[in-house]
Amino acid sequence: MSSSTSASDPNRLATATSPYLLQHAHNPVAWQPWDEQALSQAREENRPILLSIGYSACHWCHVMAHESFEDGAVAAVMNRLFVNIKVDREERPDLDQIYQTAHQMLAQRSGGWPLTMFLTPDGTPFFGGTYFPKTPRHGLPAFTDLCEQVAEAFHSRRSNIDEQNIALRNALAQTLPDASGSMAATGFDTQPLIAATGSLAQSFDRSYGGFGRAPKFPHPTDLSFLLRHAEPRVRSMTLVTLQRMAEGGIYDQVGGGFCRYSVDECWEIPHFEKMLYDNGPLLGLNADAWAETSDPIFARVADETAAWVIREMQASSTKGSGGGYYSALDADSEGEEGKYYVWTREQIQALLTPEQWRAAAPHWGLEDESNFEGHWHLKVANALDEADRPLITVAKQVLYAAREQRIRPGCDDKILTSWNALMIEGMAHAARVFQRPDWLTSAQAALDFLRNHHWQDGQLYATSRNGQVHLPAYLDDHAFLLAALLELMQAEFRPADLAFARELADILLADFEDQSAGGFFFTAHDHEALILRPKPGHDNATPSGNGIAAFALQRLGYLLGNVRYVEAAERTLRLYWPQITNSTMGFSSLLATLEETLIPPDMVILRGPAEECAAWQQALGASLHRMILSLPNSLSGLPEALAKPESEHVNAWICRGVHCLAPIDCWEAVKPQLAVK
Repeated sequence: MSSSTSASDPNRLATATSPYLLQHAHNPVAWQPWDEQALSQAREENRPILLSIGYSACHWCHVMAHESFEDGAVAAVMNRLFVNIKVDREERPDLDQIYQTAHQMLAQRSGGWPLTMFLTPDGTPFFGGTYFPKTPRHGLPAFTDLCEQVAEAFHSRRSNIDEQNIALRNALAQTLPDASGSMAATGFDTQPLIAATGSLAQSFDRSYGGFGRAPKFPHPTDLSFLLRHAEPRVRSMTLVTLQRMAEGGIYDQVGGGFCRYSVDECWEIPHFEKMLYDNGPLLGLNADAWAETSDPIFARVADETAAWVIREMQASSTKGSGGGYYSALDADSEGEEGKYYVWTREQIQALLTPEQWRAAAPHWGLEDESNFEGHWHLKVANALDEADRPLITVAKQVLYAAREQRIRPGCDDKILTSWNALMIEGMAHAARVFQRPDWLTSAQAALDFLRNHHWQDGQLYATSRNGQVHLPAYLDDHAFLLAALLELMQAEFRPADLAFARELADILLADFEDQSAGGFFFTAHDHEALILRPKPGHDNATPSGNGIAAFALQRLGYLLGNVRYVEAAERTLRLYWPQITNSTMGFSSLLATLEETLIPPDMVILRGPAEECAAWQQALGASLHRMILSLPNSLSGLPEALAKPESEHVNAWICRGVHCLAPIDCWEAVKPQLAVK
C-alpha cells in the first residue's frame, strides 16, 4: 500500500457500498476499509492505526472531512504516520460499540461522531477523541500537531502504552454482564417496573415532555414502555411528549417525519438529519397514541410520517433495492446545516395567499423573532382554529412544492436490515391501527426485499446498496426483524412470514446465544475476533438487541408453544436481572420482556371465513398486550399450535401463557375475556 494518494486517484474506499465511505474515496488520505489487508499492514509495518468512525448524515463528520481529510498537507501527515481506516458506524455497529466504549474509558467522557481513535496494530486504542479542528481552537490542538504527538508517543513510549492496553482490555471485559450474579436470582418480581416508572417520572419534563434537558432525544423505547402501563398518569408522559414533539421543530411541519434530536429542551430546533431508525418506532407510537386518545394530532403525524417514508425513503423497483427503506437524510445541504428546511418570512408570505398567510403567520410563529440564524424553522406556536385547518393544509402543500425546488439534503440510500425492521414494524403496526392497506403494502414490500436479497442460503446480511449485499448480520438485524415479522403477521398472516420468523429465532439460539451464561452476543459465533465481543443490554438510540430478542422470542414461544424460545428469553432476563434491579434506566426493552414474563400476553387465534375473521380482528383492535392472528379457512400447512379446525363461523382461541380457554364462537363472549369495549 502506497503511503500517499493524490486527490484525483481513488483510495481503497472506492469499491465500498456505504455512501459515507464513498464520500471519502477521493480524499488525499490513503483511507482503507476495516479489513484484513489494512490490519495486516499495520502489524507488518508496526504502525499505529488512525481509526475514523462516522456516518453520512453527520454534520461534524462533514466539517472534519472538509477541514482536514480533503487537505493535501493534513493528508500527507496522516499517510506518513498511520494506517488510516475509515468506518461507517451504521454498517459496522460492532466496531462503533467497542470503540465508543473505549473512548469513554480513555477520555472519561462520552463520545460521538466523528470518533477519532488511535490504535496499536492489534486494534487496541491508546488515545482518542471526537472532532479535532485543523487549527487550534475550542481548547483543542491542531489535528496535524496531535497526529505528530500521538505517533511519537507510540514509538517512544510503547511499553507504557502496552501496559495501558492491558488495563483497557480488562476494563472492557468488565462491561459484559456478570453471569455469576444472575445465577443467584430465584425469581422475578414487579419492583424494577415500579422503579423504572418512578425514575422516568422524576426526569420527565412536565412543560415540554421528554426526559432531561437539552439536547433532547425522543427515547421511543422509554415512551413505549410507559404507554404499556395501566395507569393513565403514567401513559400521559408518553402522550404529552408525543404532542410536544408533533408541535415542535423536531417534526418536519411541511414534509412529515422526525429529525434525530432537538438541540433545545422544547423540541424547537433540531439537528436536521432524519434517521430511519427513529421514525419507525415513532410512527407506531403515534398510532398507539391515537388509539388511546382519538386526538387528531396523532393521526395527522402518523399519516404525514408514513407518507414521507413511502415518498422519500422507500426505494422504487427501478433502483435495484425495490421495497427497501433508505437509511437517512443528511442534516446539511449546500454545505449548510438546515438550509433545506428553513425560511425567511418574506419567502413564505410571497408563496401564500393573504388568507393562508393570516392563518399561517400566528400558527407557525412567523410574527415572532426568527429562531434559526435569521430564518424561521417552522413549529406550532399557537393553536389553530378548526375553520383555518384547510388553509394550513393547502399552505403546507404550497411550501412543500416550493421546498422541492431547492437542493435536497443527501440521502444515504443503503438498506440496513435492522433499521428496515424497525420501520417495517412501525409501518405495519400503524397500518393495523388505522386500517391502511397501503401502509401494509409498504411494510410487506420492504420485508420481501430483505427476504429476497438480504437472506441467502440461510444467512442474513446486514446491508446492501444497489443490489450489492455484504456483511453478516448482527444481533439487532435478527432480533428486530423477528419482532417486525410478529407485527406483520398480525396485520395480515402470510405462512412464509411465520416460516421466516422461526428460522430467525433458531439462528438467534444457535449463532448468538451464550448457552452457558444466557443472553445474546452482538456478533455471531463465527464473527471476526475483535478486542471485545459485546453483549449489550441497554437501550440506546435503538432498542437493545438483547431486549428485543428476548421479547420477540418469548412472544413467539407463547404463540407456538415452543419452550426453547421462552426459556432463552428467561435466561436473558436472568442474566441482566442484577443490573436491572440495581438501576432500571436504559432497560425499557428488557422491562417489557419482564412485564410479559410476569403476566403473559393474550394470544388470540381467529379461525373461520376470511371476512368474519377480519371483522373480529378489527374489533379487537391493536392492543399492546395481546397478539392476534387471523387465520382464514383457506390457509393450510399451519404448525400444530395454529392449525385450528375450520368452521362456518369465526371461532376464537384465547391463550395466556400455557393456559388456554375453550374456543369461543360468540363475539359477546369474547369481549369480557379480552376487556374489549
